[in-house]
Amino acid sequence: MMKRYASSLLFALVALMGAFWIVYGINEQPGYTDSFYHYNASVRMAEGQGLVDDYLWVYIGAPDSLPAPSHLYWMPFTSLLASVGMSIFGVSYRGALVGFALFLWGTALIGYWLGRTFGNNTRLAWLTGLITLFGGFYMRFWGVTDTFTPYAWVGALALLFMGLGTQQQKMRWWVLAGFFSALGHLTRNDGLLLLLVGLWLMLWQRVAWRTRLIWASVFFGAYLLGMGAWFARMWQETGSILPIGGTQGIWFTTFDDLFSYPPDASPTILFADGVGLFLQIRFDALVSNFQNLLAVEGFIFMMPFMVWQLWRVRKEPFWAGVFWFAVGIHVAFTLVFPLPGTRGGLFHAGTALHPFWALLGLQGIEGVVDFMAKRRRHWNPRIAKTVFTFGAMLAVLALSLSTGLSRREVVRPIPPIYATISQMIAPDERVMINDVAQFYYYTGIGGVVLPNESIDVVPTIARQYGIRYLILEYPNVPRPLNFAEPPAFLRRISLESTSTHLYEILLDTVSTDEE
Repeated sequence: MMKRYASSLLFALVALMGAFWIVYGINEQPGYTDSFYHYNASVRMAEGQGLVDDYLWVYIGAPDSLPAPSHLYWMPFTSLLASVGMSIFGVSYRGALVGFALFLWGTALIGYWLGRTFGNNTRLAWLTGLITLFGGFYMRFWGVTDTFTPYAWVGALALLFMGLGTQQQKMRWWVLAGFFSALGHLTRNDGLLLLLVGLWLMLWQRVAWRTRLIWASVFFGAYLLGMGAWFARMWQETGSILPIGGTQGIWFTTFDDLFSYPPDASPTILFADGVGLFLQIRFDALVSNFQNLLAVEGFIFMMPFMVWQLWRVRKEPFWAGVFWFAVGIHVAFTLVFPLPGTRGGLFHAGTALHPFWALLGLQGIEGVVDFMAKRRRHWNPRIAKTVFTFGAMLAVLALSLSTGLSRREVVRPIPPIYATISQMIAPDERVMINDVAQFYYYTGIGGVVLPNESIDVVPTIARQYGIRYLILEYPNVPRPLNFAEPPAFLRRISLESTSTHLYEILLDTVSTDEE
C-alpha cells in the first residue's frame, strides 16, 4: 500500500512539473483567432472592464452596435479561467496560463487514476497518465488560451463522475457529474452534449423509476447551479439563454458562411440544387473526422486498439457514458454540424475523451497481446505487454514533441504593418479586417471582421458599427470582397506594403438609398 501511495505521489509531482513545462514552454502568446479572442476578453475582465468586446469577429447573433457584450457566440469559461490567473499573477500571458497548467495536471491525474483503477497496475497508471499529459497533436495546444485544456479537464471529469454514478449508483456522483457538465457547457457550446448523455444514462439505470427521477433531478439541478448565472446573463443581453443563431451551422454550404452579412444560412440555400451538396458536405466531414479519430484522438497507431476496446466495454456501467459521448460527438460533427466540425469543432471537443482514449488504447494493445499469446506459445504475455505499452508511450512522446516543439508560438513583436497602421489612425477609430481579434491584441483598436460578401455591403456595416477604415491583407480576403478597382466610397491610403491595402471608408459619398 505504501508503495502505491509513493508511486501516486511521485507521478503527481512529475506530472505537475511536466504540465507547467508544456504549457509555458510551447506557447508564449496567442497564435490564432480563437486564442486571441479568449485572451483579449480575459484581459478586459482582469482589468475590471467586464464581459465587453470592442470588436466583432462574427455576424451571427451580432449586437446592434459596439462596444457590446462579449461571448455571445463562444462560451466564457476559457476567458474566465485566464482572467483569474491574471488577477492573481498579473495581466500577462504567463499569468493567464496558470490555470491551464493546473488543469492539464488535473487531466493527467485523471489518466493516472483510470490506469490505476481499470488497469490495476502501476505500469498502466503511469503510461496512461503520461500519454494524457503529452497529448500527441494536442501538446502544442495545451498552453493556448483556447478551450483545449479547460475542456479536457472539466469534460473528462463530467464523464468520469457519470461513470461512477452509473457504476456505484450513488447520488453524490450525479451531483458532481451535473456540475462538471455545466462547466463543460460553459466552456464549449457542444458541451451541452454532456448534459444529454447524463440524462440518457438515467433511462438505463437498473433502479426504480422514482430513484431515476430523483437522480435526474439532482443531476439537472447541479447543472443549472453551474449554468444558471450564465443563462440569466444571456437572457438579459439577448433574450435567449443560448447563443442566437447557433444552429445556423447546420445549413452552412461553406465554412465562410460563418462570416456572411447578414447571416443567411438556411435549408433553402443548402437544398437549392437538390440534396447533392448536403450529402457531399457530410461525406467530406465523415472522411475528415475519421482522419481526426485516427491521427488526433488515436495518436495515428492506437486508434484500432482503443475503438475495439471501447466496443468491448461499452456495456460496462462505468464506460457507458464515454461510449455514448464518443458516438454522439462524432455523429453531431459529421451529420449535424459538419463544417464547424471539420474546421476544429471535433478537434477541440475530443479533448474530453483524451484520458479515456489513452487507457483504452493501452488496454486494446494488451488485449491483442493476449490474443496472440494464445496462438504463439513462445510469447511471454507479461513481457510483451510491457514492451508494447512502453513502446506506445514513447511513440506518443515522439509525436508530441515533434509536433509541439516544431510549431512553438514564441513572443513576436507587433507586425510592422500593424504598427504603421496604428500610428496612422486614431486609437478610438475602428477598422474592418480579416482577423480583428489579432489586430486588437496588437494595437488595442477594435472593429469588425471582413464580411463574406461583395464590397457593396461595406458602407452598411461601417455605418452601423462606426467603422472608418478597411484593411485588406492579401491573400486572406474573402473571394466576394475582391474588386478590380475600389469603389468611390473607398480612398486608398498609401502603405509600404504590396500585400496589405488600407482604405478610408467615405460614408458621406454613399446615400442611404444606395446602401
